Amino acid sequence: MIIGKSRKEIEKMRAAGQLAGQVLQALREMIQPGITTIEVDAAAEKMIRDAGANPTFKGYNGFPYSICASVNEQVVHGFPSAYELKDGDIFSIDCGATLYGFVGGTAATIPVGRVSEECLKLIRVTEECLDLAIEQCRVGKHVGDIGWVVQQHAEGHGYSVVRDYVGHGVGRRMHEDPQIPNYGTPGKGPKIKPGYVFACEPMINLGSHFTKVLADGWTVVTMDGKPSAHSEHTIAITEDGPEILTRVALGSPEIREPVSV
Repeated sequence: MIIGKSRKEIEKMRAAGQLAGQVLQALREMIQPGITTIEVDAAAEKMIRDAGANPTFKGYNGFPYSICASVNEQVVHGFPSAYELKDGDIFSIDCGATLYGFVGGTAATIPVGRVSEECLKLIRVTEECLDLAIEQCRVGKHVGDIGWVVQQHAEGHGYSVVRDYVGHGVGRRMHEDPQIPNYGTPGKGPKIKPGYVFACEPMINLGSHFTKVLADGWTVVTMDGKPSAHSEHTIAITEDGPEILTRVALGSPEIREPVSV
């Protein structure tokens, strides 16, 4: 069942989304060769907790960290570790914050140092896929419209879309109905209504769409070892169009103690 949100609930989700977005922006500014992914995780947890929120991922079905830290061929759900990012890596950070009982989630793939044009294009196209997906988050559209535009754009550039992991509804829980695949058929799937809140998150591979899970039970990698990129926003559906709850203004964020909502 898809759970619609009231205006008051969306206000709370906006606060959670802005916090998640500010944290991700601050983490982006930390990324450089030599930093470890566990250092990035620790910084994320501190910022989230200092703002009076909880890191949504930590403890979720046993996940032991505050962010998902996925490098190069790792698609999603990567474990932060002592791995030092190096020149040429691409680093996907997935970040979630729970504030006022609601979840905000966002993700981005960040180039580390000097990155190949091939990988920079993969990141750019993945971000374009997310922008196209958000444009479909309108009253009267269908969930299938979202996946279709992502698939068409990614495959039009010679990439593949991950089939095993999808976007989803979000609210008091991180994963709610509906599932939002990054492939689909226009006009199919649930009709989109005001008050729905979606996490749209294209996961785009340089090579084939096939994936596997590593021995840690979480980290998803491409089967062919080629790079993958991931981009995500939390979007509220309004009568006036999509509102991106996790998008923050460019520039150095200032994460403050939250006010009551």
